[in-house]
Amino acid sequence: MTTTSTNSGRPKARTTGEGATRRRGRGSPALASERREHLIRLAAELFAEKGYQATTVRDIAKEAGILSGSLYHHFNSKESIVDEILSGFFDEVMSSYRSVIEEGRDPRETIAGLVRIAFGTLEPHRAAITVMQNDWNYLKDRLDYLTKSEDEVEKMWVDTIRAGQEQGLFRADIDPKLTYRMIRDTIWVAVRWFRPGGRLDAAGLSEHYLKVMFDGINTH
Repeated sequence: MTTTSTNSGRPKARTTGEGATRRRGRGSPALASERREHLIRLAAELFAEKGYQATTVRDIAKEAGILSGSLYHHFNSKESIVDEILSGFFDEVMSSYRSVIEEGRDPRETIAGLVRIAFGTLEPHRAAITVMQNDWNYLKDRLDYLTKSEDEVEKMWVDTIRAGQEQGLFRADIDPKLTYRMIRDTIWVAVRWFRPGGRLDAAGLSEHYLKVMFDGINTH
């Protein structure tokens, strides 16, 4: 603790350290942002558990221990919450995908990189992926960027698969779009049974998947 002088000449205690930080933080933008992120995480878990349509603003507020009206200090609507959840997921995964594509490696290595990124989202974005799977048909008509983002992601994968076919790395008799969709759905559905802390982490799971995808299960 340090001291400063008051106008009367008496020393006035000035608190430093964690206590001061807490007091200065009340009502600060940083604290408001932290509360907002906390509410987003709570809402994501509820949407994943109950479904987006079945979850109400009251449910979210109750889980957060606040009044329903208080939620509107942070969000305009329930839709704006799920918008942030899904846009955050797509922004991150698409940025990572683009980085892999821009590295310019051969198609097999690029596909492997995309697979690793996709599996790597299972833990940090478990709720978002679950919401996307369960409520896609409902939400894609309300959040138009979902379809656009999915189309862009599909193009990345399909173009890479086609390039691999042209270079003789992948079989010529497979349909690139169908192949991508089978890979995508296999990875995303894993969110339903993958549990962090199990025998395989997300990295181990992706390596096992790549082994099966590229080498098959035959011994020859």
